[in-house]
Amino acid sequence: MESSDKMEEKALFPGSTIGIIGESSNGIMLAEAAKKMGFKVIAYNSDEAAPTMQEADLGVVGSLHSKAKLQDFAERCDLVTYESDKVSSDVIEAIGQYTKVPQGSEPLEITQDRLLERAFLEQMNINIAPYATIVSLDDIYQAIGSIGYPCVLKPIQKGFGRKRQQVINRQSDIAKCADIIDLGTYVLEAWIPYEKELSVIIGKEFDGKLNFFPIVENIYRDHHLFQSITKSQLEADVQAEVHRIATEIATQLDYVGVLEIAFFLTKSGSLYVKRIVPALHKAGFVFEKATNISMFELHLRALSRMPIPQVRFVQPTVMVAIKNEDLEPLRTQWVLKDNWFYRFYRYPQTKRMVNPGYLLVLAETTTAAIHQIEATNIWSDTSTEGEEPNETVDEDTQ
Repeated sequence: MESSDKMEEKALFPGSTIGIIGESSNGIMLAEAAKKMGFKVIAYNSDEAAPTMQEADLGVVGSLHSKAKLQDFAERCDLVTYESDKVSSDVIEAIGQYTKVPQGSEPLEITQDRLLERAFLEQMNINIAPYATIVSLDDIYQAIGSIGYPCVLKPIQKGFGRKRQQVINRQSDIAKCADIIDLGTYVLEAWIPYEKELSVIIGKEFDGKLNFFPIVENIYRDHHLFQSITKSQLEADVQAEVHRIATEIATQLDYVGVLEIAFFLTKSGSLYVKRIVPALHKAGFVFEKATNISMFELHLRALSRMPIPQVRFVQPTVMVAIKNEDLEPLRTQWVLKDNWFYRFYRYPQTKRMVNPGYLLVLAETTTAAIHQIEATNIWSDTSTEGEEPNETVDEDTQ
């Protein structure tokens, strides 16, 4: 058995320095949580006015291509965490030469490449959308027979957004791929006609122990996360299967910290894994009120080797992403609703935001919360016809 002195050498205590790298809205909440726990925070960002930089004790301004700046940043930190899966695996591998990065670079390497992610899931015989590897227009014509319509052509590298994608509803749409096909390797993925999209947020400790948050139902609009709902009403066998698959995936990943695994649930009850995010994800914002510990604190506890409490569900909660056009009509709710809680990211005015913040609606049931949200008519449902199947976007800016 290890001595207490040996264990203390591995743990981080108040006064230790945690580095945060990434440019999503996760960073500000992570920095706040770290400072509440007594850690010093150094943020790395290309924009000195970013809210994570403002919240941190020290900000290092630099690009993700500056080896000297990244080394300087890493050497100032007892450990570094990436708050978004958009950070390149190469950057994290480089930082790992100078300080600890408990999340590691390998999970990013796997999940930032659609082919590697699919190979990782296939080796565990996990259900994913049928797909084919594409390098030419001829490949699309040959694969379409087995993939079927509708389907989506996507580059194997994530992060390009929808500019490098093409929805194929009929044979005549294949010709539209000519403009992008020479830009790299692609996957052609079948459209899964799903009934619900689910997320499971997991905290993984150094010893491999997994800590599950309640399953969340996500609703997307215009390719961006609109609502996260917990607890989602699911059959017991569906919940059990989500946990079984998620456990297998999380166990296989060499990773420490919070991660997200997203699923498509079909009308027949079949589950398909949509994606793995080896980082904090917006679907977990709902746990600020819904559970006894936030996603951010659990992540920091895992990284710093602190004991993690059993995650307990506290109250039905719905997270709603706020858009700029919602700000004016929300003024009425601001002075009326005592069960609405707001969070604004406070990005600089020079940076155009898709979602400047979100709100959490608490109620006796999630159905009651959703009815209250709908009754405001602020977020009247809009048609999603023509949206790209299986593809959503989580960036803060565009």
